[in-house]
Amino acid sequence: MERGDLTDDQWARLCPHLPKSGQRGGRWASHRRVINGILFRQRTGVPWRDLPARFGKWKAVYEPHRRWSADGTWDTVFAAVLADADAEGRIDWSMVSVDSTSCRAHQLAAGARRRPPRVPGKRRTPRQHRPDEGLGRSRGGLTCKIHLAGEGGRRPLALLITPGQWGDAPQLIPVMERIRVGRLGRGRPRTRPDHLGGDKAYSSRRNRRYLRRRQIKHTIPEPGNQRANRKRRGGRPTGFDKTIYKRRNEVERTINALKNFRAVATRFDKRAYVFQGTVTVAAIRLWLRG
Repeated sequence: MERGDLTDDQWARLCPHLPKSGQRGGRWASHRRVINGILFRQRTGVPWRDLPARFGKWKAVYEPHRRWSADGTWDTVFAAVLADADAEGRIDWSMVSVDSTSCRAHQLAAGARRRPPRVPGKRRTPRQHRPDEGLGRSRGGLTCKIHLAGEGGRRPLALLITPGQWGDAPQLIPVMERIRVGRLGRGRPRTRPDHLGGDKAYSSRRNRRYLRRRQIKHTIPEPGNQRANRKRRGGRPTGFDKTIYKRRNEVERTINALKNFRAVATRFDKRAYVFQGTVTVAAIRLWLRG
């Protein structure tokens, strides 16, 4: 086992959730070697063609990653890993925080074909496809943004990719709708944390109304102009607990852990659905470590 490879315990937890090999049309005899190759590229950010020879042909590693990003396999594996973690009591639901981070896009990430991609072997678009490819232009050039919800143990529960210039507040509801942790036994998936934290960027009437409707307690500071408008209309001030708000650093540390993967900190993937798969694999890796 080389540095960064899956341990036997981690592989035992991940293996049951991967697609079965040896079926008709299958070309990958060893999923473990493929996964280790994907993780090596995630950690180092090297081009796919420069993968070490111990992982075999680079296409035999890249193609499963692209295929599983397109057909939703990585999303399914992520959901299964979350369900296992919840059954073991490893998810800290007491405080879930939302935040975002910008990722610079390498010049290799630009220039995707305008024609919509297709899932290999099927007549439909990839599950996480975006017509804008999740790329936006700002002062620094092309950027994309990762919006996420992180639990108290500093691991992600939900992820969303958008262009870099998109604001944070409109993405709170889409991110919250992606929190869906299944139960191994009977029962509906859990979708509501005990408490939600966020910075001033998420303070809006629409977001607060949404959280109240779902009966989710939240601690989100209100900007000065919103406080002044509320006071002028005769409204009551929003509640704010400084002690609880201190825990918002947990989601920032989650982002730091994600961006330790060089292929996440800098986007090299042209297609948004492939980059979504790249970030999802990094999230799965964080959960397997815990």
